[in-house]
Amino acid sequence: MTSSEKTEKVKPEPAKKKRSKIRVFFTILATLMLIVGIGLLLFPPVSNTYGKIVAESIADDFDKRVEIIEKNKNLKKSSDSDNSKNNFYYDNNDDGIDYQKIDIDALYKDSKAYNKNLRENQSSLLTNDYVFEKPALYLSHYGIYDGVYGYVNIPAIDLKIPIYLGIQNDHMSYGAAHLTYTSLPIGDNNSNCVLAAHTGYVGRIFFDNIRNLKAGDNVQVVNYWNKVNYTVTGHKIIKPNEAEDIFIEENKSKLVLMTCITNNSGGFDRYLVYCEKN
Repeated sequence: MTSSEKTEKVKPEPAKKKRSKIRVFFTILATLMLIVGIGLLLFPPVSNTYGKIVAESIADDFDKRVEIIEKNKNLKKSSDSDNSKNNFYYDNNDDGIDYQKIDIDALYKDSKAYNKNLRENQSSLLTNDYVFEKPALYLSHYGIYDGVYGYVNIPAIDLKIPIYLGIQNDHMSYGAAHLTYTSLPIGDNNSNCVLAAHTGYVGRIFFDNIRNLKAGDNVQVVNYWNKVNYTVTGHKIIKPNEAEDIFIEENKSKLVLMTCITNNSGGFDRYLVYCEKN
């Protein structure tokens, strides 16, 4: 008999052990699927809550920024009136912003000029869809590098999100975007400001709930100079190629909130909420 023949044959694994291993495998698989399922269920509310916190913190930071800028201006005026050689700027640079380089006076002047030019030339400026991507003004020219022009606050739907200039993907991913060649939201008469934001954006609640707004609800736009209050007057669904609702109306100061909604045919319409200045 050879050595190989003397080697004890390996006994086959009992069926009971095989069934036990299979049960363990499927138990682990089921547990993993349950964890993934719970994660998928929790992701939208958790992510939306986080997104809401981020958006509101940007708005709160904007309020602090405006407060610091105003203190800087007042302290500088006081310094100039005393013929002092020192500029007593309010020193709070924890956010990394160089407040001495922010020029909101020049920004306001150019915003007014932009709105005035728009009242006279809006129809000729609106030539194609691509004009909306270019911002009305480049905020970096005024020492503002995060692109925030202000924020919109709508208590009725618990919404507070920043406003960026220009319909660009990075802007639309963080808040509302000002539609270029509509009026800047500074409260001018004879103006029509259009703000666009996503609906159904994963991880963020932007304009998802503007369809719940009712006539009489308050919409507030906060910018570097004032708080402009509007009242909701109505709503409308339009096609993407319809543009009459973004044009300025004589003797009216309007705000339009715009978002995309499905047309149930594979495409998207535009949902508009009309507001007028109080």
